Amino acid sequence: MTSFSMRALLPFGLFMGLGSGCAHRNTSASAAPPPASTSAANSTVTAEDIAKAPGQSVEQVLMGRFPGVEVSRTPDGGFAVRIRGGSSIRSGNTPLYVLDGVVIDPGPHGSLTGVNPNDIDSIQVLKEPAETALYGVRGSNGVILIKTKQPGR
Repeated sequence: MTSFSMRALLPFGLFMGLGSGCAHRNTSASAAPPPASTSAANSTVTAEDIAKAPGQSVEQVLMGRFPGVEVSRTPDGGFAVRIRGGSSIRSGNTPLYVLDGVVIDPGPHGSLTGVNPNDIDSIQVLKEPAETALYGVRGSNGVILIKTKQPGR
């Protein structure tokens, strides 16, 4: 039979006690809600918001409305949209555009000249990895979901 001294076991017991205290504090009711639960509400533009700024392109509607979304002018007069400023090896830094559930290819520099802003019901920007995981590697630069108005709704 082996015997252990209290000196050898005391630091181990203190270490275990500190670890469980930290875990208890992190799960308390005062902890902030996870970012995924609040980001969707802050990252949506509705048809009413678009109607308040008539004559603007889809890119102009995105400008200044979403944190982490950068819309800039290109030398040819178009717009370039970047989310989180990142880029992937495969697809540069253009976000993935999804129009009514169908992935669309934007024009040069990510322009959406074929989408009429008056036909848009809502635009949602997905930036977080947990939100864009559904789209895999294509969504690594963020995803812009565009829903158009449906007749009869």
